[in-house]
Amino acid sequence: MQYRQLGRTGLRVSTFTLGTMGFGGTGWASPVGKIDVAGAREQIAIAKDAGVNLIDTADVYSAGLSEEILGEALGDSRDDVLIATKVRMPMGDGQNDAGLSRHHIIRGAEASLRRLGTDYIDLFQVHEWDGHTPLEETLTALDDLVRSGKVRYIGCSNYAAWQMVKALGISDARQIERFASTQVFYSLVSRDIEAEIVPAAVDQGVGILVWSPLAGGLTSGKYRRGVTAPEGSRHLSEWSEPPIADEDKLYDTIEVAVKIGESHGVSAAQVSLAYIAQKPGVTSLIVGARTPDQLRDNLAAADLELTADEVKALDDVSGEPLRYPFWHQRNTSSDRLSAADLTQIQRHL
Repeated sequence: MQYRQLGRTGLRVSTFTLGTMGFGGTGWASPVGKIDVAGAREQIAIAKDAGVNLIDTADVYSAGLSEEILGEALGDSRDDVLIATKVRMPMGDGQNDAGLSRHHIIRGAEASLRRLGTDYIDLFQVHEWDGHTPLEETLTALDDLVRSGKVRYIGCSNYAAWQMVKALGISDARQIERFASTQVFYSLVSRDIEAEIVPAAVDQGVGILVWSPLAGGLTSGKYRRGVTAPEGSRHLSEWSEPPIADEDKLYDTIEVAVKIGESHGVSAAQVSLAYIAQKPGVTSLIVGARTPDQLRDNLAAADLELTADEVKALDDVSGEPLRYPFWHQRNTSSDRLSAADLTQIQRHL
């Protein structure tokens, strides 16, 4: 397992993070898994043995049950790991039971602390954009939590690049806590973040935490052209993330991952994970699993290093053309491109 700095902070996190959406697995989260306390303890032990030091959850996962199970499963070993959780989504039917107001953020943090059975959260993330609440209100509430000692670092999730950079600008101007990380969707199925979010994160020193790097299992190798996926697979249920715009491209990409995996004697899932882990700006991949064997296989990707030719093959089959204005910058300004610019333009030069 490798460890990388989280953004501009001094905090070192493992390149793989244990995801806990399947802890509890009730309501809309049920297709992800239904892992109880005993199962959570087993997954945590597997992850720790592999060198994982960060566990990610959220208040909205199974209406708080994921946090409760995580807290109970960790018990006295809580200080052995870093805990990341989130706030923003509805946690009740009231008008103020969602969003990023000072009211909901402080209340959400206190509730997460109780459910987790801890007196501090290592990384507290705003789960989604709130266009109704001024960023100043959101950011000062988060800063207060850091100053109180209840939160140690803050991050955003599912923010567009402009939203993240606007928030960082406010934090810098006011000299308050700034986002250390952004948690975003990134996989061989969808490389959207390469256009704006990755360059912004690299430029601003924000770590990238990747959720669903296997695209909900789509790039694990079990979904292939003309092959029936195993019964119970998530995408045979009502689960709709991520949306698939080009099914042929998806299957072509999976075939390349399967072929590369066969050459290494590993699963397509490991290839898909290793590919994302090697991309510019990425700090850690959040992996969850229904079974211990799935988790072990996913975490084994930490030891897989793809060759430049293998990365190029995956780039070519899964990539998209440069968007404007980046193709124009490539054509006219390639003599003065920064490291952030090159995260997406380099392979097109």
